[in-house]
Amino acid sequence: MALLVVLFIVVPIAELYVIIQVGGAIGVLPTLAILLADALLGSFLLRHQGRAAWRRFNEALAERRFPGKEVADGVMITFGGALLLTPGFITDIFGVILLLPPTRALIRRLLWRYLQRRYQLVAAPAGWGYERVRNRPPAEDPNGPSYDVEGTAHEVPGDGPPRRARPDDRQLPPLPEQ
Repeated sequence: MALLVVLFIVVPIAELYVIIQVGGAIGVLPTLAILLADALLGSFLLRHQGRAAWRRFNEALAERRFPGKEVADGVMITFGGALLLTPGFITDIFGVILLLPPTRALIRRLLWRYLQRRYQLVAAPAGWGYERVRNRPPAEDPNGPSYDVEGTAHEVPGDGPPRRARPDDRQLPPLPEQ
């Protein structure tokens, strides 16, 4: 509850106070120009850092690594971009902190230490991993295998090695006779 009061009451009041003070010191038009430049800079940094994080996320998946660092970076980039697009100088400072890679790594490390103290993290081998499914013969299920999520697999006649199903390989049921 206290966090919501800070986010929705204290932060906007502090933002307005800082904007009024900056506007009084340098003028209204330069203040609006700085706020507009902050928003443009925020959108550019959000796009650039977001693409880089997405690329690292896909690389981690291709290497079959858990993309924990990449997901944390993506969340921080999203929040940082939203803070930079929000008009105000205080939120812009926090947005830049979340968008820059060195400070993002520092925040990620602090967050990881906090989570380690707060929660007990347990790691165990997963029984549903790709390697285990690939090296094990399929279970005999009277309704057929249940791990075909996309619905693209089909039975291949013969004893040869299994091949990947392609969309043009789909077998359609025969038409009913009339």
